Amino acid sequence: MEFWNKELETLKSQKLRQLQLERLKKTILRVYQKVPHYRVKFQEAKVKPTDIKHLEDIHKLPFTTKEDLYVDYPFGLVALPVEKLIRLHTSSGTTGKPKAIFFSKKDINNSADIIARCLVMTGAKRGDILQNSMTYGLFTGAFVMHYGAEKVGILVIPAGPGNTERQITLMRDFGTTMLHITPSYALYVASVILDKGIDPRKDLKLKRAYLGAEPYSEETRKKIEEMLGIDIYNCYGLTEMNGPGVGFECKYKAGLHIWEDNFLMEVINPESGEPVKDGEIGELVLTTLNREAMPLIRYRTRDLTRIIPEPCKCGRTHRRISRILGRSDDMFIVKGVNIFPQQIEQVLMSIKGVAQNYQIILESYDEMTVKVEIDKELFDGKIERLIKMKEEIIDKIRSATMVKPKVELLEPGTLPISEGKAKRVIDNRTI
Repeated sequence: MEFWNKELETLKSQKLRQLQLERLKKTILRVYQKVPHYRVKFQEAKVKPTDIKHLEDIHKLPFTTKEDLYVDYPFGLVALPVEKLIRLHTSSGTTGKPKAIFFSKKDINNSADIIARCLVMTGAKRGDILQNSMTYGLFTGAFVMHYGAEKVGILVIPAGPGNTERQITLMRDFGTTMLHITPSYALYVASVILDKGIDPRKDLKLKRAYLGAEPYSEETRKKIEEMLGIDIYNCYGLTEMNGPGVGFECKYKAGLHIWEDNFLMEVINPESGEPVKDGEIGELVLTTLNREAMPLIRYRTRDLTRIIPEPCKCGRTHRRISRILGRSDDMFIVKGVNIFPQQIEQVLMSIKGVAQNYQIILESYDEMTVKVEIDKELFDGKIERLIKMKEEIIDKIRSATMVKPKVELLEPGTLPISEGKAKRVIDNRTI
């Protein structure tokens, strides 16, 4: 098993906790001294940096939310003078303002080092060729992966998303061995490759792909792996925490290792804010431990997951989380039932004949319509086949969600193609 930094990646639990506590204390003191936002919040919570004596004392501190980033936009949470900042990234928000995240030179180097760990633990090495099909720009995903791959010595093709014909040409001409891509776009690219009569196992050199930027189901992973004949690795990150690489799967694909020397993680009950037991599902909360420009304390990610406390066979001691089950922000309610888009995706991708694209349309609080593309040949056969498939989809979604949907079967290419983050739910309801 290869390691990028074996000493850090295999630190014994006690030493890892000691390192976390040292870095946590420094971080808390720093934001208290340098960031007025946190000084005020700590004072309101009646807590001082000297009160943090153990890792468990993190619970004394107030949460940071995305609203805090909007209120203190643009520089309110920065802990360095502006002249020491070298990079700005943003993620979109609902208030009209983005969430602005700043990086120092040290932060950029550290985020690249984290990605290097991630890639190496999946088997990537010098000589591999990474086709980076994420969006370059204010989005963190492409740049952070790019720098991390270069650090390993991997040749990077900065393809960006879209222009699928060119994507396939690049794969064939330059012998791409790895992809960094969104799940929805990966499905589409895979379908185009097969439609062209290209055998990915014989005509391409692809070995693995790293999927992130949007939640997706295990069924989607398996479908892409079967279509392309490659290994798919789940990559978790968010702009507020450096971008991709916060959590990553190793070769065993048994959960995502969270790099605990850089992030202190908690899983809480999203309603009460209280911690849940290891193994129980809750909201992931992260504190940066090694960030210079813009440390964030107890940031509520809104991502739902659970901690996997058992050690991993790969030998890395940093704990794992399960794949993201959904975002509390993504949940919608139909007939009083809480539903996550991934529940629908999980059903659809398990049904033979379903193509790569779907949308959930909400027009009222008592009804949802699922539009789903299916294989073209199904439209060329008897109408009974379509009726049977429609009934199967309705029954399985009803079983998974307790809500009976309307279902529309569509030919491939009917729905908009997602080259970046997919918009799976169209909510036309008014409050």
